[in-house]
Amino acid sequence: MRKLLLCLIILLTAAASQAQNLTATVQGTVKNELGKPAQMVTVALEGSVLGTYTDANGKYRLENIQPGNYTLRVGGVGYGTIQKPITLSTGQNLNIDFTIATASKALGEVIVSASRKVESLDETPASVHVLDSRTLQLQSQISPNLSNILANTVPGLALNSNTTSNVGQTLRGRNVLIMVDGIPQSTPLRNGSRDVRTIDPEAIERVEIVKGATAVYGNGADGGLINYITKQPNTKSPFSAYTSVTGTGMPFHSDETFGGRVSQQFSGTVKKFDYVASGTFEKTGVFRDGEGEVINPVYGLGETKMYNGFAKAGFNFNPKHRIEAMYNYFGSRQNSDYVLQVGKYAETPSIGVKGETQGEAEGTRYNHNAQLRYTGKKLFLNTDVDVSAYLQSFSTVYGWTPYFENGGQSTILSNKKGLRLNFYTPFELTSYLQPGITYGVDYMNDVTSQPLVDGRTWVPEMDLKNIAPYAQLQVNLFNDFIFKSGFRYDNVNIHVDDFQQLVLASGAGGNFVQGGQLEFGAFTFNAGLRYAGLKAFKPFVSMSQGFSMIDVGRYVRGAKEDYLSQMNLEPVIVNNYEAGFHSQLGKFSFSGAYFISTSELGANLKANEEGTYSIERAPEHVEGFEAVADFFVSDKLTIGANAAYSEGKVDLNNNDKFNDVEDSYLNGTRIPPFKSTAYVNFKPTAKLNLNLQWIYSGERDKFARNSKGGYNSGEGPVQAFNIFNLAGSYQVSQKLNLSLGIENLLDQAYYLPQAYWYGRDDNFTRANGARVQLGASYKW
Repeated sequence: MRKLLLCLIILLTAAASQAQNLTATVQGTVKNELGKPAQMVTVALEGSVLGTYTDANGKYRLENIQPGNYTLRVGGVGYGTIQKPITLSTGQNLNIDFTIATASKALGEVIVSASRKVESLDETPASVHVLDSRTLQLQSQISPNLSNILANTVPGLALNSNTTSNVGQTLRGRNVLIMVDGIPQSTPLRNGSRDVRTIDPEAIERVEIVKGATAVYGNGADGGLINYITKQPNTKSPFSAYTSVTGTGMPFHSDETFGGRVSQQFSGTVKKFDYVASGTFEKTGVFRDGEGEVINPVYGLGETKMYNGFAKAGFNFNPKHRIEAMYNYFGSRQNSDYVLQVGKYAETPSIGVKGETQGEAEGTRYNHNAQLRYTGKKLFLNTDVDVSAYLQSFSTVYGWTPYFENGGQSTILSNKKGLRLNFYTPFELTSYLQPGITYGVDYMNDVTSQPLVDGRTWVPEMDLKNIAPYAQLQVNLFNDFIFKSGFRYDNVNIHVDDFQQLVLASGAGGNFVQGGQLEFGAFTFNAGLRYAGLKAFKPFVSMSQGFSMIDVGRYVRGAKEDYLSQMNLEPVIVNNYEAGFHSQLGKFSFSGAYFISTSELGANLKANEEGTYSIERAPEHVEGFEAVADFFVSDKLTIGANAAYSEGKVDLNNNDKFNDVEDSYLNGTRIPPFKSTAYVNFKPTAKLNLNLQWIYSGERDKFARNSKGGYNSGEGPVQAFNIFNLAGSYQVSQKLNLSLGIENLLDQAYYLPQAYWYGRDDNFTRANGARVQLGASYKW
């Protein structure tokens, strides 16, 4: 019996050894340019779903790899990217060491938004800006409001309004499409301007910003897109957790200003299953300006409660097949003890005073996002497959207003469902010519309406269905030239039922409108070329198109036409022409871009002296530049700055010229003033990190007063301001970290651009005074 058992053990051991010898292993060490170990760098095989991180000694190891041809990709936050083709044979143990260069803003980081396939920034002939996890964490110490974070870090994006609204927060003077893992958050059928702040930063891994018109995800990105990429699971441990607690308040005018936030995250990988889940709650106190006055509470961020719940789970059937599910809930409500006291435009600010608000609490009741996704690697014809089904359900409530007959509150309800089929097929031609095609089809159904809380209909249900095939060719020439070209065709159908317009307090409205079908097709094209052979100069040129529908709901609720078919609802097709570059010269990094954006048909929102809005359908021309510079003085000190400028005009007499007397500048809802930011990051010890940020917003004065002596909405002259923000952290131990953030460090009493260009007494509101966040986080 003992001999039989011994033989059995020997046989099983030999069998296991033989099975293990059928696969290959890759291992090695990654160091930075100073020869020091590069920790937490991603090492992954592009031809599989296998990947890992380097340890504290810079070492990595990938096991159980099927024999074949792969590309080994090495990169991560704060580093460039290295791609090395390898061939693995049965039982091979390959040892490869790397030296990887640091980068100011993770310029080689893998991205997915620019062309619907995984690629690095060096492969993208367009302006793409990535906010990595470290930048998000740093900026969240100052303010966890995503509108603030993006405005303070992204060149070309307009400043926020310090409210729940993102009206006027355009990208390069045009609409920006907001997404969560590719799920559209914007509500273009009735643009409620609540799409930027729809998820908490604690649920986000990184943010990808593609600038300039793009149709890669369809409607609404004629200025670009912002994609919030949610957290990824921890693949190094079966269980890990992260707890963060933060107290907030205003040190100089502290009465009623204290609040706080708490966040809890769990993550891990168990065999083929991985997961990450988090929950965040925040309660803010009263917001005060630099003079201690309570900030106008209308759509304010003070005295709000915010909830965010996030979960993601994935299962790897084998190295080629993965399925993943994601869900996120976001909600925010304001319960203020203050009401508006109207000031005087350009003289005294509108503030909050004690009082009782009318109606229900305003804010986003819910924003549900869910997605089920399958990815397959190297399947038929060596094709990668990405299939996803998603839904988004959104509800927000606006404040009570006497604008309607007997007063009331409006809401926006939007429900989206979508399916995306995405394929990527490479072609093995020669080592000097490596083409590949990304292609597929998108389907989306969007049902949006704007009823009042009491049930009255202001905007009826608008039912949009859109099916869009697309294809994108990428050709790598001589390893250094990347050429891209593609198209997309959106076939859009919108159905609106018959309805009666709501009666307003002025007595207007009440007209009967016959609904019907709106159908149109939008064909969009792009082409670009980038040279990536020299670190000192990597230029690109591109032409891209995007499209956006006008705000259908705003139009139909006050339209003079009796039939939907009579209304001018044709979409806006935008052409974006751009030239840019990136340079890395030793410790100096610099990038810049110049763009021209044109459209034969516009959708500028124009207000008259009575405050009534209309939509200008005249041709538009926007142009501008962006520049970013960083200097790595030493491993302890980094400095940097960026700047962005744009200007736009409307050809009102439609003669292909934009400098006639009849023509007009685009107003402040579209074009922001010049913006520049700079920073100094100082790390005197391995544990202490300090970051000082400067933000400058310039003047813009393009419009004359109206016949009443005031300014039409959007046309008020904007004044300049400077502020400083401070963020610091101290790593007490490997698990415990302390942080401090101060918004408006010098407690200045200043006005954001929106307060000026609105040109109205009620919107003339100051921004926050000095506001402090003191936090502690623990990894366990």
